[in-house]
Amino acid sequence: MVVTAVTFVAWLVLAVVLVIGWPRINAQRSWRFAALGLTLLLSLFHQLVYATVAGDAYVTFRYARNLADGHGPVYNIGEYVEGYANFLWMLLVAVPGTVSDDPGVIVATGVVLGVASALGCVLLAYTLTNRIVRLAQPGGPGLPGLGVLAAALTAAASSLAAYGASGVEAPLFVLLTLTLCLALTSGRAVVAGVTVALAVMTRPEALVFAVVGLAWFVVEAVRGRRAGTAAVAYLAGAAVLLVPWTVWRLTVYEHLLPNLVVSRWNGSWSNRLASGWDYVGGFALAYQAFVALAVVAIALLLTRRGLPPSVLRARSVMWLLVALAVGHVAAVLVSGGGLMPVWRLLSPVPVLLAVLGTAAYGLFVVTSPAKTAPASSADPDPDGENAREPLVRRRTVPVVAMVLCGLSLVVTVVHPRALPAMDELRTSATQLAEIGRWFHTSLPPGTVISTHNTGALAYEAGPAIVVVDVFGRTDEHIAREGTPMELATRGVYVARDFDYVVNERAPAVAIDDTGFTTSQQCGINPAYAGLYEVASFRREGTPYWVSVYVRRVAATHLIQLLDRHSAFTYVSCL
Repeated sequence: MVVTAVTFVAWLVLAVVLVIGWPRINAQRSWRFAALGLTLLLSLFHQLVYATVAGDAYVTFRYARNLADGHGPVYNIGEYVEGYANFLWMLLVAVPGTVSDDPGVIVATGVVLGVASALGCVLLAYTLTNRIVRLAQPGGPGLPGLGVLAAALTAAASSLAAYGASGVEAPLFVLLTLTLCLALTSGRAVVAGVTVALAVMTRPEALVFAVVGLAWFVVEAVRGRRAGTAAVAYLAGAAVLLVPWTVWRLTVYEHLLPNLVVSRWNGSWSNRLASGWDYVGGFALAYQAFVALAVVAIALLLTRRGLPPSVLRARSVMWLLVALAVGHVAAVLVSGGGLMPVWRLLSPVPVLLAVLGTAAYGLFVVTSPAKTAPASSADPDPDGENAREPLVRRRTVPVVAMVLCGLSLVVTVVHPRALPAMDELRTSATQLAEIGRWFHTSLPPGTVISTHNTGALAYEAGPAIVVVDVFGRTDEHIAREGTPMELATRGVYVARDFDYVVNERAPAVAIDDTGFTTSQQCGINPAYAGLYEVASFRREGTPYWVSVYVRRVAATHLIQLLDRHSAFTYVSCL
C-alpha cells in the first residue's frame, strides 16, 4: 500500500509540473529533462507496485541456469527440448550465471534487466514521438513537450509496469518494438532488420512486425519516398541473425517451432478465436482511454489533405504504428490470448497507442494554419514562443494526458486482472518456490518428479532434479504427441499424456497443487491412482498443507526423505 500511495503522489507531482510548467517544458531543455526525470520515477514506482517475479519466468531461468553451468540450453540435463520462446532473453539472463554459482543471480538479473528495459521504453517513447513531429517540420522548433507526455503515458501503462520486475521478456520486447519504430522512422533499413530479428528472437509474435516492416518499406518505395533497395537491406539485416539462429535451433532441437507454440496451437480454432476475442475485449475495456486516444489520433490523421512531403512522411510513420498495433492484436487474438494477468501478450500496444496519440496531435498542430498573436504590451510572451504554436499556450493537452495516466493507475489498483491477479501470482510462486527448495534438500540427485508447475518449483528444485512437465511445454513427446486439453480459460490449450508420464517417465514424486492448501487433502488424481499413494505434509508454523503423490513401490523411503525436513511434517491420511 505504501508503494501504491507513493506512485500516486509521483503521478500528482508530475501532473502539477507538466500543467503549470507546460510552456517552459516546450521551450527550455532543463524543464523538459526535469519532467522526464519525474516520469522515470513514476515508471519505477509503478513497477514496484507489482514487483512480482512471475512463475513463468522461472522456466526461462532454469534454461539459463543450465546454459550458464555448461549443460546447454536445456530444461532437464541431457534433454534437448525447446520449451521457451524467448531465446534472446534467456541468453541475456544467463550471462551473470557464468561467473556466479548463486542461482539467485539469474533471477536478480532478470528483474534488473526488466526494470531497465521498462525505463528504456519511457525514454524511447519520448524520443520516437519527438522524432516523428520533427520529421513533419524539418528544421522547425518541434514540440518536445509532446515527447514527455508520451513518456508519461508509457510509464502509466499497466501491462508494461506489471512485468518490469517480473523476470519475463515483455519489457525487452516492448523496448525492441520501439527501437524498430525509431529505426524505420529514421530510414535505417539494416538497423531495422537487425532489430526486428532480435524481437523475433524475444517473442514469436514479432514475426508480424517483420512482415509489417517489410510491407512499409515496399509501400514507401512505390511512393518514391524510399529507395527500392531499402527493403532488400531490411531483409538482409534480419537474415544476418535469423538464418544462423534458425539453423542452430534445427540442429539442436530438430524442430522449427518450439513446444510452447506447438501445444498452444492444438485444439479447436473456434474456441481459440473466442478466447482470443475475450482476451482482446477485456484489454480494450481496461484500456478504453488509450483506445479512445488512438481513435482520435486516426481521426486527426484523416482530416488533413494536400500536405507537404515532409508531413506525408511523418504521417506514413503514424500509419506504420497503427499497422504494428493492429497486427499484434490480431496475432494475439488468433492464438487464443494468454493466461497471465494484465494482458502480458499485448504489452506493446498501449505504448504504441501512446506514441500514436501524442505524435498525431503534434502533426495536427504543425499543419494547422498560422495564427497571428495580437500585439499587447500587457501580455508579453516571457518564454518567447511563437503564436503559431498553440500547444505552448494551451494546457488542455497535458491535463488530458495526465488524466489518462491517472486512469491507467486506477486500473492497476482495482482491475481484477491487474494488481489483485499479480498478488495471487506472487503468492503461488512463493509457495511453489518453497516446495521446490524442500524437494532440493530432501530428494537425491536424479530423482524424477512430475508437475504442471514448471516455473518456481522446478527452478528451486535445482537442475539435479528431473522435472517432467505434464502439460508438455518442456517435454517433446507430450507437446507433439499428446492429447490437446483446454484449460479453464476457453481456447487456451496445452497437451497431456498421463499414460506416458506414469508408465514411461515414472516419476518418484508427483504434485498437482499450485501451492499450499489450507486443509489436509487426501484425494488423488485418477491418472496416478494405483501406482501412487497420497502423502500429506503439514507446513510447520503455518495453517498450510501440501500433498504429493509418491510411487507406491518406494513410498515408505520417499516419505522418510521428505519428512526429514524440519519445515514439513508427514501426517498420514489413514
